[in-house]
This record gives sequence, structure tokens and C-alpha cells, in this order.
Amino acid sequence: MDVKMKGTVRVVPYDYEWKNEFLKIKAMIVDCAGDLIVGVEHVGSTAVEGLASKPIIDIDVVIDSYDVFPAVKDRLSKIGFEHEGNLGVEGREAFKRTFVDDFMPYHMYVCPKEGKGHLEHIAFRDYLRDHPEAVKAYGELKVRLAEQFRTDITSYVNAKHEFVQSILRNVNKK
Repeated sequence: MDVKMKGTVRVVPYDYEWKNEFLKIKAMIVDCAGDLIVGVEHVGSTAVEGLASKPIIDIDVVIDSYDVFPAVKDRLSKIGFEHEGNLGVEGREAFKRTFVDDFMPYHMYVCPKEGKGHLEHIAFRDYLRDHPEAVKAYGELKVRLAEQFRTDITSYVNAKHEFVQSILRNVNKK
């Protein structure tokens, strides 16, 4: 990943409230663009029960294809979201909120349903949900890396990369 990110790395124990937070954010997205999208998926570590995580919800807003992306982008901009491009990840378009809301922090991506970014998010999430030993190992790795790279989120993300890739290689063998 080439994008330099800022901030302190903070990994906390799993919180059951994350599911409810996702559902609130999903409702806002569906209300805004539900007729244009295929679905809204809770991805990332907060979507895996029992997994320690940075307390930030990751959301994939799934579209049928890039044909509908301009309309989705327009709808999201009307409720205060700014398109940031793909941030170096093919097949995923990042959006940031430009307003204060009552939700916990979240990252939102618009992804085509057959896009590599979305398919990898789902494959990784589902693998972890089905493999408690991987959840334990990944959680321990994240806690250790958060301590090691407390003020360097880019190094934290890069250090997790091999673990994530090993899971995706496992999934792709099946």
C-alpha cells in the first residue's frame, strides 16, 4: 500500500455493539441509495465476532457494476460524502464523511460485486468467521503490531499484509 495514513493505532477487544453500529450506518446508506445498490456488507475485523480490532467499522456498499457508480457517487455526495478515489486498491472506491454524525468511526467503500477488493473482503471475513484458531492468531498479531507501531499506521497495515495474504491463498486453494 502506497498511501501514507495518519493516526494512532489502537486495537481493542471485540465489542458486540459493533454489529448494531453497522446496522445503523447500513440503514442510512440504504435510505440514500438502496435502489441503486446490491447490498451493504459489514467487512473487516469488526465484522468477526471475538476478533480484536481498531474500533472502526469497514463497510462495502456493493454495486452491480461500475455503470451505476456515478449515480451512487452523486447520491452519497448529496448526503455529505466525498469520493476519495480507490486509495491504491483496485476495485474499491473510498468515501469519507464530511459531516458529524452519531455513528462510531467507519470506512466506507463502494465496490462492484465481482470486484477483487469486495471479493477479498468477503473471503477474508468469512474464513475468519469459520476458523476460530485464525481469529485468535490474527487478534494476537494485531495487538502485538499495534504496540510495536503505535504511531505508524502504515507500518501496522503493512505488517499485517502477509497474514491476510496467507488466508486469501488458503481460500483460493478451495
